[in-house]
Amino acid sequence: MRRYAAVVALFLLAGCTTGPSLETRGKVTAPPHDSGRLTVGSAGFTESDLLAQMYALLLRQAGYRTSVLTVANRELYEPALESGQIDVVAEYAATFADWLAAKSDGPDAATVGSPDLAATMKALRKLATPRGLTVLDPGRAEDRNAFAVTGEFARRHHVRTLSDLGRSGLRVRLAAGDECVRRPSCAPGLRKTYGIRITGVDPKGVGTTQAKRAVQSGRDQMVLTTTTDATLDAFGLVPLADDKHLQNADYVVPVVNRSRAGSARVARTLDALNTTLCTGDLAAMNQQVDSWRRLPEDVARTYLKDKGLLK
Repeated sequence: MRRYAAVVALFLLAGCTTGPSLETRGKVTAPPHDSGRLTVGSAGFTESDLLAQMYALLLRQAGYRTSVLTVANRELYEPALESGQIDVVAEYAATFADWLAAKSDGPDAATVGSPDLAATMKALRKLATPRGLTVLDPGRAEDRNAFAVTGEFARRHHVRTLSDLGRSGLRVRLAAGDECVRRPSCAPGLRKTYGIRITGVDPKGVGTTQAKRAVQSGRDQMVLTTTTDATLDAFGLVPLADDKHLQNADYVVPVVNRSRAGSARVARTLDALNTTLCTGDLAAMNQQVDSWRRLPEDVARTYLKDKGLLK
């Protein structure tokens, strides 16, 4: 999500780092409105670029003037969404719910995202509404955490699920982000829910090439990646099923600024994509960008045309 969008520099830093003040709360809770010009936000990674491009193309077809703006972290683009500098963004239900909870109640806020999509959406909408945000219905596509091992490791030890790995008693060094050591859905959850003997976390990032190579070479035994990672085959890796549903419901969900993009027309336009796009589709498009070096806008347009969503 880098090349074709206007890239934000530091235009947000002064006025967008906090939530609405008491003086502006009335604007934030204003009724839905429909602006003719909509800015779609991208978080600066391939999948977010693809989703932003698809949103922009569909909204343009529906009669809006659209542009795509890349803001590479949630700490900047979420306040911009509240203020109306960004009107629409693709989010992930459980992750965004937990992020808003921490923003409201501090870093020690209770986790509100869960494997239950309905409960997660209820919590997310409760947190988003006072900030002037409307959370539209989630789609079929889900980008949640996943754990993969080499195909050779899986065959040799007869493991297909995380439960199998726990029962094996094997010692496992996990290639992941450094936050994995404390996140309930990562190392602590693997130990508690599945009984997996995690001996350490190798801080190589989530689904990075370096992390996958560490597992491919045998330095580590398992990698933290995501369900839309289409490059596992290239490294000889296979995902293990999360058969006890440790991971939260991170379905793709559009979030809009209610006062600028809260109309039924916007919701209908984006829902057409939600009901079509599935996890496998998103993984395949990620692969076209990351492995085949196609532009996200071209991949997005081709997909929408192939599905009959774009003329």
